Amino acid sequence: FKPGQYGELALPGENGSEKIERRAYSIASTSSCKDYLEFYIVLVKGGTLTENLWNLEVGDSLWLGTKIKGKFTLDNVPHGKDIIAIATGTGLAPFLSMIETYKNDNIWNSFTVIHGARYKRDLGYESKLLELSENNKNIFYIPTLTREDWEGHKGRVDTIFKDGTYSNITSHNITPDNSQILLCGNPDMIDSTTEFLQSEYNLKIHSKKDPGQIHFERYW
Repeated sequence: FKPGQYGELALPGENGSEKIERRAYSIASTSSCKDYLEFYIVLVKGGTLTENLWNLEVGDSLWLGTKIKGKFTLDNVPHGKDIIAIATGTGLAPFLSMIETYKNDNIWNSFTVIHGARYKRDLGYESKLLELSENNKNIFYIPTLTREDWEGHKGRVDTIFKDGTYSNITSHNITPDNSQILLCGNPDMIDSTTEFLQSEYNLKIHSKKDPGQIHFERYW
């Protein structure tokens, strides 16, 4: 698979139901790993699939679709740019795969992960991303919380740009020539952040016919 793509996981429904409950999840592990696939999944209380996933034990069977899918990859992102990957919740998964797979390939000028969550406990992979940012001069990690006071940034993801945090941490500015934006997660975040980037920095949504700087994948 290519980093950024997703697989479909499934299990039988409740009480031996013949109905198969399936959901698409972006792959968080690097594509160079051939031994396993890693997924970043949040337990949804009362959910038709995740509660059954949580009840699985080592060795139990789990259905995986035979074809990995998705076009949210770096194929349409030019090399040598400042990539800004903005995620909420489990929308972080595809960016983890991208960083781990390409971190030594020199295909970007910088790669910044901005992860928005409500509480610190929701910052999945925080320690891994901190380690990556400390050991790679062109990788940056900026988490932000909306409902908890802590030592880090507070506010929605777009405030990272409005208050100068992005430029202060990375020493880069956002321009149509140098920046490529990847958005994944809550659709409201994607819509509001896209609108802000368009109006504030004159960036545009990417399409095949009209290449731009903004790429996104919605989770629902």
